[in-house]
Amino acid sequence: MDRRFFIGAGGLAVAGGAGWWLLRDGGTGAGSTAIVQGAEAQGTETATEADFARVPDMSRGDPDAPVTVIEYASLTCPHCATFHRNVMPRLKEEYVDTGQVYFITREVYFDRYGLWAAMLARCGGEARYFPMIEMIFENQREWASSNDPAVVVENLRRLGRRSGLSNDEIDACLQDADQARAMVAVYQHHATNDRIEATPSFVVDGELHSNMSFEAFSALLDQRLGL
Repeated sequence: MDRRFFIGAGGLAVAGGAGWWLLRDGGTGAGSTAIVQGAEAQGTETATEADFARVPDMSRGDPDAPVTVIEYASLTCPHCATFHRNVMPRLKEEYVDTGQVYFITREVYFDRYGLWAAMLARCGGEARYFPMIEMIFENQREWASSNDPAVVVENLRRLGRRSGLSNDEIDACLQDADQARAMVAVYQHHATNDRIEATPSFVVDGELHSNMSFEAFSALLDQRLGL
């Protein structure tokens, strides 16, 4: 289980200016233009109705399913990547696709890399979100391993292009300061309300659970379903 201090909007800030971070590619890459602008927010924000509308829950399955699961995951969390590789495919096949579980995924932002990846994942809308999430987890060691933020951004841009996004679309998403601020505010709201202290965590019909194997998850869901 990945246990780290949650980084709120203040923790994501950098010194100077209005607190929004600007990364340039130093004369290399596509167009030598700004790659990331606005991926870190300054100050603690309270989520508004407009923020929730801008940052909707991403979900799979039938909203009327008898059991609802909310996953809290950081895109830089190795244990979350392992869950999505080893557990999520079977959960989806056996419980979500069969109409028994409504599965919601909410991002957690431990660090700026995780926030940037989530901004990219949301770039193509709900249709591209889950394929992008799975690609990000599958390639986590490769894209997130550098200490150089510019390298990480270029790695994410490469994944975005693989998903079918253009350079312009990717850069527009990563430069969206209002989106970054809204995402951080919504994340803080949900994490506080659901008492999230580690990732991955799961809220199953309102009850908080830590990371678990498919067998343990299946037993929990079967109990909820009365099987």
